[in-house]
Amino acid sequence: MQISILGIPMDLGAGRRGVDMGPAALRNARLNAVLRGLGHHVSDLGDVAVTIPETADRLEHSGLIFRDSILAACTAACERLSALSADVFPISIGGDHSVSMGTVPGASHGRRTGLIWVDAHTDYNTPGSSESGNIHGMPVAHLTGLGDPQLSRIGSRNREGAGWQVRPEDTVMIGIRSVDGAERELVKQAGIKVYTMKDVDTLGMSRIAAETLERLGGVERLHVSYDADALDPSVCPGVGTPVLGGLSYREGHLLMELLAESRRVTSLDIVEVNPALDIRNKTAEVMVGMAASLLGQKIM
Repeated sequence: MQISILGIPMDLGAGRRGVDMGPAALRNARLNAVLRGLGHHVSDLGDVAVTIPETADRLEHSGLIFRDSILAACTAACERLSALSADVFPISIGGDHSVSMGTVPGASHGRRTGLIWVDAHTDYNTPGSSESGNIHGMPVAHLTGLGDPQLSRIGSRNREGAGWQVRPEDTVMIGIRSVDGAERELVKQAGIKVYTMKDVDTLGMSRIAAETLERLGGVERLHVSYDADALDPSVCPGVGTPVLGGLSYREGHLLMELLAESRRVTSLDIVEVNPALDIRNKTAEVMVGMAASLLGQKIM
């Protein structure tokens, strides 16, 4: 497989600093070498240029923190990914989860895309529902067309039109265990399929993976957006918004292994790795392992 890696070293959307070092941590955890060891052809595209917080206006638009700088970085990421051939498998490494507003449309090549959101949070706040104004809590809402008009139209050929969007019915969330009250209602209204940690405990990851693939059976492309905080903090301590009771190491790998067997996933995000909060780069190493499982690493 042809794989291209793109870094988006951005922590503008998060409530604390550090995830801008995530791409470097993942590369130091031998992401490129591990994927090459699986037989893939890997090219590293380097990093998208991102404005640092010290040189950006904090409240740039409608109370959204660092909105214009985030819009610029996500647009640049979208353009870099959309310039790749459609048969290349892009891995976008962040950075906070707001980067997905650029990576998902960029990797879609304008085609209908199913979104598998592996995260402790639904990230479905809008500017109106968010109490913090931190945009990393809003990317899925913007990807499905809600919220700020410019953020929700990244990837559109016509910025004045409706733009490219993920359909709510093509979105599945796995590992959820922390949702704001107003956000919960927005998710229910949208009709997004959500598997909470209670569902993981009662149904098991094998059934959840099978149901996810069945639900997205008619979708041309599948994008996995994997937040390190989906995993329990005992597994991934280097995250900015840890929530106890997350996916175990094996549950996280099993999901990736089952998605790999489907041979339907076409792109991947790895986000919210924060080396400043980590222990000897453990979180980055775990997430490299997750990527390897998605891309064909086998025990036997």
